[in-house]
Amino acid sequence: MLQIDLWKRVVIWGFVALGLLLALPNGFYGNVERHNDAAALIEAGSEDARLLEDFAAWPTWLPSGLVNLGLDLRGGAHLLAEVQVEDVYQSRVEGMWPEIRDLLREERAQIGPIRLQPSQTAELRVQLVQKPEEIEYAAGLVRGIARPVVSLTGAGASDILVNTDGDTIVVTLSEAEMLATDERTVRLSLEIIRRRIDEVGTREPTIQRQGADRILIQVPGVGSAAELKDIIGTTAQLTFQPVVSRTTNKDERAGAGNEVLPSVDAAEQGQFYILEKAPVVTGKELVDAQPDFDQNGRPAVSFRFNTSGARKFGAYTAENIGSPFAIVLDGEVISAPVIQGHIPGGSGIITGSFTIEESTNLAVLLRAGALPAELTFLEERTVGPELGADSIEAGKIACIVAFALVLGFMFLSYGTFGVFANIALIINVGLIFGLLSMIGATLTLPGIAGIVLTIGMAVDANVLVFERIREEIKSAKGPARAIELGYEKALSAITDANITTFLTAVILYAMGSGPVRGFAITLGLGIITSVFTAIFVTRLIVVIWYERRRPKTVLEGRALRLVPKETKWDFFNKWKMSIGASAVLIVVALGSFGAQGLNYGIDFKGGTTIRTQSTQEIDIGQYRELIQPMDLGDVSITEVFDPTWPEDKNVAMIRIEAQEGQEAVTADVTRQVEAALQQVIPDLTFTSVDSVGPKVSTELVQTAALAVLLAIAAVLIYIWLRFEWQFAVGAVVALVHDVVLTIGVFSLIQIPFDLTIIAALLTIVGYSLNDTVVVFDRVRENLRKYKKMPLNAVLNLSINETLSRTVMTSVTTLLALIALYVLGGDVIRGFVFAMIWGVVVGTYSSVFVASTMLLKLGVKRDWSKTDKSGGTQFANIDA
Repeated sequence: MLQIDLWKRVVIWGFVALGLLLALPNGFYGNVERHNDAAALIEAGSEDARLLEDFAAWPTWLPSGLVNLGLDLRGGAHLLAEVQVEDVYQSRVEGMWPEIRDLLREERAQIGPIRLQPSQTAELRVQLVQKPEEIEYAAGLVRGIARPVVSLTGAGASDILVNTDGDTIVVTLSEAEMLATDERTVRLSLEIIRRRIDEVGTREPTIQRQGADRILIQVPGVGSAAELKDIIGTTAQLTFQPVVSRTTNKDERAGAGNEVLPSVDAAEQGQFYILEKAPVVTGKELVDAQPDFDQNGRPAVSFRFNTSGARKFGAYTAENIGSPFAIVLDGEVISAPVIQGHIPGGSGIITGSFTIEESTNLAVLLRAGALPAELTFLEERTVGPELGADSIEAGKIACIVAFALVLGFMFLSYGTFGVFANIALIINVGLIFGLLSMIGATLTLPGIAGIVLTIGMAVDANVLVFERIREEIKSAKGPARAIELGYEKALSAITDANITTFLTAVILYAMGSGPVRGFAITLGLGIITSVFTAIFVTRLIVVIWYERRRPKTVLEGRALRLVPKETKWDFFNKWKMSIGASAVLIVVALGSFGAQGLNYGIDFKGGTTIRTQSTQEIDIGQYRELIQPMDLGDVSITEVFDPTWPEDKNVAMIRIEAQEGQEAVTADVTRQVEAALQQVIPDLTFTSVDSVGPKVSTELVQTAALAVLLAIAAVLIYIWLRFEWQFAVGAVVALVHDVVLTIGVFSLIQIPFDLTIIAALLTIVGYSLNDTVVVFDRVRENLRKYKKMPLNAVLNLSINETLSRTVMTSVTTLLALIALYVLGGDVIRGFVFAMIWGVVVGTYSSVFVASTMLLKLGVKRDWSKTDKSGGTQFANIDA
């Protein structure tokens, strides 16, 4: 029966309402953003009266989560920094010398005088000058100062290794301590960078660890990557100050020479300290601070000053036993321990009710006065706010036009059912934004492309159902039964097709970074919402409509039909011609790739790309003459055209090769290029600067190749499990065909080939699979139905039965992509071109290449039983 229980209807509409409610704030982005900013400032204690007006700009009882805008939409700076963790080993080892020296001097009578030997590596070499025979005794003394490694992975290990080399003691860090030091160094660098950027007050910065020793920094609103590097390089202010008293009143009178500072300790919330302004010692005199254990085995923090700091600290502690002193970082008290006794030698230990995690964090904060190791910047990207605003506007227009084209096309093709699909499509886009808001995702320009692609592909599930209903109406007893069978029989194809596409989105997310991940998120969420709206929302709307109207027939008399109502075309009559054409195109593609290769972007080649804009016409020769004296190596300059731009907007792309011995072109070089060009073109601006070092570009090439191979492997396994190995081989051959032809087109035309094109290639893999799986699903169904029919007849019948769906889906997707290509701006034009080409070749390969391979390989004819040896044990499971 064509019915849906009441509780199911409530749940479906409930999910829809919740998703649209979560998406609602994005329709009032400016107001909600002002409300959120005001709320954060008020919570932080700000009493500016104007904040109350901003806070009232959005009701507090409504959701206030927004989709974050990526740098390519908002403008800002992006850095990928690598922490040189090896720098810390040498300083750690050298810092042990005073303790080892004092220890061995106490045993001078037995071991004689000692001498520190110079070393080029991270080791401490101490020579016994007169009594080398006592080397083992001396080494044993040094081993006695070893401490346990403070980390979960290094539990039970010591922090140093002590060996002998003739008359010399050699002290090095243990492997476990080096790993723990690496972890602490990166965490410390991350903490310092976060504190420095938070100090500037930027909105929604992204500061996160990437891999073992890299930190990704993205800050909207910062003018350039050079400016961001200046912010990161600022030194934190660390002081050790005498405590006068404590208070809960931040406006307490401190007295002359004193100040009131807040405590950041969670256990002392609302507490303030009155401190003497003159510090005892400052962070400049702090040499080290490490998580440690006290004499009772409880977590603590040890610290050490240099000679000057040790002298001052020792004198102060001797005179102030029993008094607290405050450790102040950037105007906030992070700890205020009580002096238990005289602390000579410039080192001490802070005890308290710490966990290991808390002691580690306190050590991190104590050392946050300076970066612990040098940062090497592997990637630098700057997007000007004007370019970001242009991208948002272009994306909006492209989405609206794509939406209108798809809605109009569906209405003309399916009439009333087309209206139902359109309602579901509108809900679908709302749900995508609701989910993006809920998880706090970042929307990038490729992410907008993912939404536009979703608009085109979202109708696919509805088209599958509608076309199936049209088939069933011919044999079913009435429209109710036809609608029920249409949804029932289309479910397997919908599930298989979308799972394969979702697999590519997952791989994109796992292997990609930045904008590519943004695209993967919107594509993946779009697949989930598309399946939900097609299977549940559209079906519910159809059921409600049918219950009220009770029509005698459905989906008859369409005004627009791209494929004749009945087709009996023989797709294998001239299979040699189609396969031959594909073979010729593949040879041409490989020949072009071998002869001239690809026009690799800086993502894969390294170097710097500068995008300039001015009102004066571009003179490439003049640009080259101005840059040539700088001796930057190979510099290419091209003018960028876009029919949607006004006449006075002139854009050029300057690409500078990677500089020898540098991971990225320095900000000074970028400034020199800008200054040189502005001498002749005063109004010229750099709207974006991208710089990628050779190290990262090599890694990106490897990651991109691995991502494509993983996507193909995942598809091979999934289709093998769901169908049969011959189906999997046919699908993979079609995928390779599509990828090779796409790469060949980029090689022939020399369109820049960057990381976003890899995202497009994987999307092509997903789209081509979508088409192929729909055909294969019908082949499997017909193999069960027509056990005696020749295989080529089954394949022909299956392709003809799904041809209308194939063409409809391709046209709707192309309508959306063409709108994005024409109106979406030049920044993603290459990316969109790759997807347009992929839709065309993917449609072709699913009909001619994959099916022909299946015909030549042959398949099992009796699908009434599973064949475990044939890889079809999951073939009869209803999806």
